[in-house]
Amino acid sequence: IKAPWPSVGVDLFQFESLDMCRRLLRGVCLASPSTGAAGMTDNIPLQPVRHKKRHDNKNRNGCCPWSRCCGMGDFRPRTVWLGHPEKREQRYPRNVINNQKYNFFTFLPGVLFNQFKYFFNLYFLLLACSQFVNELRLGALYTYWVPLGFVLIITIAREAVEEIRCYCRDKEVNSQIYSKLSTRGCKLKSFPADMIFLRTSERNGSCFLRTDQLDGETDWKLRLPVACTQRLPTAADLLQIRSYVYAEEPNIDIHNFIGTFTRGNATHSEDGDPPVNESLSIENTLWASTVIASGTVVGVVIYTGKELRSVMNTSNPRHKVGLFDLEVNCLTKILFGALVVVSLVMVALQHFAGRWYLQIFRFLLLFSNIVPISLRVNLDMGKMVFSWMIRRDSKIPGTVVRASTIPEQLGRISYLLTDKTGTLTQNEMVFRRLHLGTVAYGMDSMDEVQSHVFSAYTQPSHDVPASRAPAATKVRKTISSRVHEAVKAIALVHCVTPVYEANGVTDQAEAEQHYEDTCRVYQAASPDEVSLVQWTESVGLTLVGRDHNSMQLRTPSGQILNFTILQIFPFTYESKRMGIIVRDESTGEISFYMKGADVVMAGIVQYNDWLEEECGNMAREGLRVLVVSKKSLTEEQYQDFEARYIQAKLSVHDRSLKVATVIESLEMEMELLCLTGVEDQLQADVRPTLEILRNAGIKVWMLTGDKLETATCTAKNAHLVTRNQDIHIFRSVTTRGEAHLELNAFRRKHDCALVISGDSLEVCLKFYEYEFMELACQCPAVVCCRCAPTQKAQIVRLLQERTGKLTCAVGDGGNDVSMIQEADCGVGVEGKEGKQASLAADFSVTQFKHLGRLLMVHGRNSYKRSAGLSQFVIHRSLCISTMQAVFSSVFYFASVPLYQGFLIIGYSTIYTMFPVFSLVLDKDVKSEVAMLYPELYKDLLKGRPLSFKTFLIWVLISIYQGSIIMYGALLLFESEFVHIVAISFTSLILTELLMVALTIQTWHWLMIVAELLSLACYIASLVFLHEFIDVYFIATLSFLWKVTVITLVSCLPLYILKYLRRRFSPPNYSKLTS
Repeated sequence: IKAPWPSVGVDLFQFESLDMCRRLLRGVCLASPSTGAAGMTDNIPLQPVRHKKRHDNKNRNGCCPWSRCCGMGDFRPRTVWLGHPEKREQRYPRNVINNQKYNFFTFLPGVLFNQFKYFFNLYFLLLACSQFVNELRLGALYTYWVPLGFVLIITIAREAVEEIRCYCRDKEVNSQIYSKLSTRGCKLKSFPADMIFLRTSERNGSCFLRTDQLDGETDWKLRLPVACTQRLPTAADLLQIRSYVYAEEPNIDIHNFIGTFTRGNATHSEDGDPPVNESLSIENTLWASTVIASGTVVGVVIYTGKELRSVMNTSNPRHKVGLFDLEVNCLTKILFGALVVVSLVMVALQHFAGRWYLQIFRFLLLFSNIVPISLRVNLDMGKMVFSWMIRRDSKIPGTVVRASTIPEQLGRISYLLTDKTGTLTQNEMVFRRLHLGTVAYGMDSMDEVQSHVFSAYTQPSHDVPASRAPAATKVRKTISSRVHEAVKAIALVHCVTPVYEANGVTDQAEAEQHYEDTCRVYQAASPDEVSLVQWTESVGLTLVGRDHNSMQLRTPSGQILNFTILQIFPFTYESKRMGIIVRDESTGEISFYMKGADVVMAGIVQYNDWLEEECGNMAREGLRVLVVSKKSLTEEQYQDFEARYIQAKLSVHDRSLKVATVIESLEMEMELLCLTGVEDQLQADVRPTLEILRNAGIKVWMLTGDKLETATCTAKNAHLVTRNQDIHIFRSVTTRGEAHLELNAFRRKHDCALVISGDSLEVCLKFYEYEFMELACQCPAVVCCRCAPTQKAQIVRLLQERTGKLTCAVGDGGNDVSMIQEADCGVGVEGKEGKQASLAADFSVTQFKHLGRLLMVHGRNSYKRSAGLSQFVIHRSLCISTMQAVFSSVFYFASVPLYQGFLIIGYSTIYTMFPVFSLVLDKDVKSEVAMLYPELYKDLLKGRPLSFKTFLIWVLISIYQGSIIMYGALLLFESEFVHIVAISFTSLILTELLMVALTIQTWHWLMIVAELLSLACYIASLVFLHEFIDVYFIATLSFLWKVTVITLVSCLPLYILKYLRRRFSPPNYSKLTS
């Protein structure tokens, strides 16, 4: 990808964008895929590693004649040839990402379907269509079509804006320049496709990858190129050899790969060399979304587009429908039922006379206001306002709302599932403590350690026997030598490799030759090890060079210490320790150093009385503790060990067991040197944010791809697990019986946080899904480590199904996309791991601490405001429907409308729309109070702001006010029917304006403007409403006192009830505001 290419074929190796990889895969340059032995015209035999069920040609080609062109059909193994595009037989998927819900052709049908699947939208469509039937028409067509059209236009416009924004974001990523090759080459940040590693410029013939975007692990992974291609003189020779890669069919397993690399054969090789076959594994792969540490690499593309491992581990974006929308939809169905009942009662009171079935339809149209058409558009516009408020909040800068349809979901979250690396932590390891048993050194006393190391290498007296020195000097030298031994051990027992890069002043070769400090970068499989080596450098002992067989350290005086690496025993999750045997070239001394977790090292080191206690103390501070030990070996002891070790590695049966047994023979009575404490720094204000969420009644689960010890330490450090809570580490299980026993053991514990690995979780969910989820949901906190991306999404889905509660997923990497898209609310954190999670999320924040304000303030306000707005819109429609019912019943159940034409449209638009919609600005408490008392959020989890109880209360209020207004107008009118319309309609408008004022809890200046503007619009429009209202009558004193009396009777009792309720049974928030 970055390479000092020769002039030959430079243009062919130019990656301008992701789409270039697609053309590359189709045979433009490096490779051309072919599938199956039947597709290879040269009859070169394939030796697939594992066999899958065969498909006939029909299934192989897909479901249609065009599936080969579309890259569709079943996933199949493939053979990718290097430098032979003529062997290509099949086209593969385009290498692009797509986060859009619709495309150009499905946008309009998709949006209309998602709108008309709501009951009341479909109801109003049928209602408007019914007006084309003459027998059913009650007024002008615009009375029904204009409101419906307005709702649809607003919805389509909103969806179009979101889709265009999503398209632009995807286009920016898909057209990103990954590498532009020249004779000097340039560095690539991440791989655009899944590839097989062919060559590297690194001297040691390997490279390190970072895979946190893929699996969430922060460790650097070692990758090895294909041996025979690494030995080629130049990269251009890759196109000259006859070779191909056999790759297994695409699958979601990011930790395993099976394939073969074949170079030539006896019949087709030009030089007659025998064929070279090499097995390929995960160590030879370069998955998309991973990042190369240093150097340059060359690879051949094997998977693109939807066949990428990263893409197969993500789910397709779904159209999220909020729980609030479903509840409102349920209420509208109840209102429709009431509409049908009222219509049937009216016809029944007419004794089903005449064409009664037509009368039923006319009454359904007449009382259609019972189901408010303006409800959906008011809620949608309210959501747009809530989204705008979130974006404009200066206390959470950089927050982006990508899904403006579900902001009220943020107010009802019961489970928050978060990633660890980059979300809770900064992924920056810092050395915090060195403990020698009798003395401990913290960050404030590292200068003492530095002085001890300096004196050990600069004062010749440190070799003087202790018997010749005074007592005080003896003690001081003993501490100094212990510190020196500990620092030296930490500088040697690791797998860190120093890499030198050019910095503009010094080139790479010169920097490597002179060990330039400014050009050195450390690479390792664990950030913990890098932090330890960086610490030894800070105190004077610097790792300056390393290869497979040797290591070089530089002392404070500039002297280079050379060590020969005799054996390395790498860290494994089973052993929980790593060791190294080195020979000091200056003295010939052979030393065996080991470091590991305290649980395993306690049985390896010599007896002591402080190890367990100090490990516990450091762990409670959130530090990752490692125990460092040493054992000196004679030449005879090492030779004996080496012979047994080699023999064990050559064993065919039980090789791993025999090797472990030989190593354990050395791991006895080792000298305990020190304890080290490393801290993974948390993001800013993670602890108070988690405390806020916990007090708000939200249970936090941490799902991470990192290892168990790391996840447990972070959970303690972030106070996800409080100090008075026990932690139950779920034992690794592989069978149903083991899972049953472990679940029974876990069931006996109470108020205990759970830590479980992905493998054990998979077994439990396979056999005891219900039992496990029941126990896990009772835990105050759950930590799932070693989780695959699909497992994260599965956990979210199970929580939704088993509890019925709303979930929120938070992450920052590509491995979190599935979880984010599956959750009811997905929040992406823009961080060091890129924007992949942020682009796929519903909401995007820059820091985890912003989540507290997003939920406690904006989520709470959005839900309460939406609930108040929906209930008031329903109240507004029920009032006028009640008046229509009273009017029809008084006039012999006639299906005659009380208000016609502009009156019926103006009532729900210019006369009352602004005051009612201004409820989106209402709030019960200030944002500072909501953050200070997160317990207020807990009240919303029960769904009380919008419940059947509150709905019934508003229905009763509507019936009362509608009846008072209509009966009052009928009682007080004098001679003409238009007087009834004038009195009742004016009283109705004033009642609605007063009810808005009654509902408001915190006044905003825009609310006052909305009230006055609506009243002014109504008074001004009376001049043009002479067709419906007697203009001369409304100017009389009789009209004014009648309207005043009716309005007071309809509103005053409600004011009194509200006062009495706040006086004797105040809500929680009123206690805080007072």
